[in-house]
Amino acid sequence: MAGGGAPKADELTPHPPKDQLPHVSYCLTSPPPWPEAILLGFQHYLVMLGTTVIIPTALVPQMGGGNEEKAKVIQTLLFVAGSNTLLQTLFGTRLPAVVGGSYTFVAATISIILSGRFNDPDPIERFKSTMRAIQGALIVASTLQIVLGFSGLWRNVARFLSPLAAVPLVALAGFGLYELGFPGVASCIEIGLPQLVLLVFFSQYLGHVIHRGKHVFERFSVIFTVVMVWIYAHLLTVGGAYNGKSPKTQTSCRTDRAGIIDGAPWIRIPYPFQWGAPSFDAGEAFAMMVTSFVALVESTGTFIAVSRYASATPLPPSVLSRGVGWQGIGILLSGLFGTVNGSSVSVENAGLLGLTRVGSRRVVQISAGFMIFFSILGKFGAVFASIPAPIIAALYCIFFAYVGSVGLSFLQFCNLNSFRTKFILGFSIFLGLSVPQYFNEYTAIKGYGPVHTSGRWFNDMINVPFSSKAFVAGILAYFLDNTIHKRDASIRKDRGKHWWDKFRSFRTDTRSEEFYSLPFNLNKYFPSV
Repeated sequence: MAGGGAPKADELTPHPPKDQLPHVSYCLTSPPPWPEAILLGFQHYLVMLGTTVIIPTALVPQMGGGNEEKAKVIQTLLFVAGSNTLLQTLFGTRLPAVVGGSYTFVAATISIILSGRFNDPDPIERFKSTMRAIQGALIVASTLQIVLGFSGLWRNVARFLSPLAAVPLVALAGFGLYELGFPGVASCIEIGLPQLVLLVFFSQYLGHVIHRGKHVFERFSVIFTVVMVWIYAHLLTVGGAYNGKSPKTQTSCRTDRAGIIDGAPWIRIPYPFQWGAPSFDAGEAFAMMVTSFVALVESTGTFIAVSRYASATPLPPSVLSRGVGWQGIGILLSGLFGTVNGSSVSVENAGLLGLTRVGSRRVVQISAGFMIFFSILGKFGAVFASIPAPIIAALYCIFFAYVGSVGLSFLQFCNLNSFRTKFILGFSIFLGLSVPQYFNEYTAIKGYGPVHTSGRWFNDMINVPFSSKAFVAGILAYFLDNTIHKRDASIRKDRGKHWWDKFRSFRTDTRSEEFYSLPFNLNKYFPSV
C-alpha cells in the first residue's frame, strides 16, 4: 500500500502461547555446572529457612518450650524438609519443588495448643505433651493426602482442571500471601527496605549496567544482598542502635535476639518419637485433616507454578496425584518426627526458580542436602537461622510476586474476550480475596472465627478453609468452570482446555517421559497413566 501508513501484518500478531516457558537458563533436566549448582542449592536453603524458623519461633513459646526446644524443633523441621524434598524430587512429581513447613497448618496447631488440655506446671512437660498431641493429629491427617494421591482420586480431579481455573488458584497461591510481605519489611524498615531495594537492583538492573558477569548478579542476587544487609544489621546491633528500644523493635531488628545459636546443640540427629509417643484426639484429627486438604489444594497451585518455571510441560494428572501422595508421606514424617507443623510445597522457593531462571532438579536436590547437613550440625545451621525476619519478608515480596504472575500467565491459553471467562476469573479472584479477608478480620477483632461453637475442632474445620485465599479462589473457579455451559464446543476453547488435552495422559506427549518418568526404571513397576 502506497504512503507506508499501514502497519505490517506481523506487527499485529499477538505473542503465541507456549507449552513450556522460554528463556529459562537451565530447565528441569539440564543441571548447571557443579560449582554453580552448589551455590544455587545453598541459595534455596537460605530462602526456605524463613518459614522453617518463623513457625517454630511463634509456636514453641506458646507450648511452654524455651530456646533449647525451639532450636531442636527448627533442626527437626529442617531435617524433615530435606528428606521430603529429596523424596518429592526423586519419586513424587520429580519437579524442583522444596517441601517444607506450611503456614496453612498454623491455625489448627494453635487450636491444639490453646485447647486447655495441657496444664502441667512444668513448662517442658507441657511442651512435650502438646507436641505429642500435634503429632497424633498430623499422623491421622496425612492419610487424606496419601489416599487421594496414591489411589488416583486426585488424578481424576485434576483432569477437569483447565488453564482458566488454574489462573485464580496459582495466582492467589502467590499474591494471597501479601500479609507476609511488606508488613514484615515494615517491622524493621531500616533493614527490610534496603534488602528489598538491593534485591530488585541486583536481580533486575545491575546485570544491564555491568555486562560482564550479568548472569552472576541475576542468579546469586539473594546471596549477595542477604549477606550485605545481614552485616549491616549486625553493625547496627553491636553499635547500640537498638539499645533502649521497645521489645518488639529489638526482636525484629537485632541479630542476636533469636536465641537459636545458644540453644542449638553442636551435633544432633533428629529421630522419630523424640518427644514421646503421640497422643490422639478425634476432633483435632478431623480439623487437621481439613487443614491437610486445604494445603493439598494450595500445593496443587504451587506444583503448577514450579512446572512452569522449570520449563517443563504441564503436569500430567497422574504425576500430580503421585506428588500429592508423597506430600502425604511428608506430613506423616512431620508427625512421626514432631516438627510442630505439616508439610507443603514452598511458595517462596517456587518464586526463586523464576528469579534465577534456573529450574534444575539437581539444584533443589543439593539444597535438600544442605537442609539435612545443617539440621545435624546444629550450631552452624543456627547461625544462618538467625537472619532477621524483615530480611526474609523482603525476599517474600519478590518470590510471592513471581508465583502470582506465573498464575496470570496461563491466561495466554484462554479467550479474554469471552464474558464467561471474565465472570469466572473476576468473581473467583474477588471472592478469593474478600472471603478470607472477612474471616481473618473477624478473628483479629473478636479473637475467634465467625464459626464459634463449643467444639473448637469443628470451628477449625470451617474457619481454616475459608481463611485461605488460594483455596477459596481455586475451588470456586474449578466449580464454576466445570458447571457453566461446559458442553459448548466453543467454550472448551475459551477455557483453554484444548491446550492441555495432550497432557491429560502421561503417554500422549513424549516430553512427559523426559520430565516426569521415575528413576531406576521404576516406571516399569509403577506406570503412570
